[in-house]
Amino acid sequence: MEIPAYIWYTSALILGLCLGSFYNVCVHRYLTGESIVFPGSHCPHCKYKLSWWENIPIVSYVILLGKCKSCSAPISPRYIIIEALSGLLSLLLAMQFGLSPEYFIYMFFMGLLIVASFIDLEIFILPDIITLPGALLALAASFFLPIPWQDALLGALLGSGFFLLLQRAYRIIKKIEGLGSGDIKLMLMLGALTGWQGLPILIFTAAASGLAASLYFLKKSDSGSMQTPVPFGPFLAMGAVIYILWGEAIWQWYLG
Repeated sequence: MEIPAYIWYTSALILGLCLGSFYNVCVHRYLTGESIVFPGSHCPHCKYKLSWWENIPIVSYVILLGKCKSCSAPISPRYIIIEALSGLLSLLLAMQFGLSPEYFIYMFFMGLLIVASFIDLEIFILPDIITLPGALLALAASFFLPIPWQDALLGALLGSGFFLLLQRAYRIIKKIEGLGSGDIKLMLMLGALTGWQGLPILIFTAAASGLAASLYFLKKSDSGSMQTPVPFGPFLAMGAVIYILWGEAIWQWYLG
């Protein structure tokens, strides 16, 4: 019996929102060094233990007006952003791939990318515990995705190799680090997920959006010089997501 589309889409949205709540725990507790299992959900300021109704994705944030019920300390908007982003990506994947193995595989990697990206935004680190196992799992996933394992392997090697060359060239020319090793490791995973065919769209999207963000911060800077470093990992992740969702359509449009 086929599940009606509206039920599947609604279920995927709810699943994504709930997973987003878990991703928030992963991000916060990686930053604080706490276990993701113990203790239970609590306010990071006063340690107040949250009730079940205070853990409902997005809804609780709105009801609480973005403040802790106990101490009124502000709740970071990161929480609602991650939940909304996770829900949206789940819905888009459900619409693109339906109720299929591809949906669940890509959802797993979306979780890794969300957690890694928001950690990178906070402390400019892409954790090895996410990128390296993620790269191996992405290569293994190629046996269940419409990407030949040879293309996945080539995508991983070319993607990470290209960024390794960029890192070395920038270091030689500028005498400073301009690209973190975490981005190189992330490209192992992203290249395997998209295959070598996805690298042009992935890299172009990441470069264009990263440049736009850099120009925005440059414009906001009073001194007229870049004062706020911009992590590149989230833009690479966004490029991969765009290719996974719409890469085939983009190539068909480009090729006429």
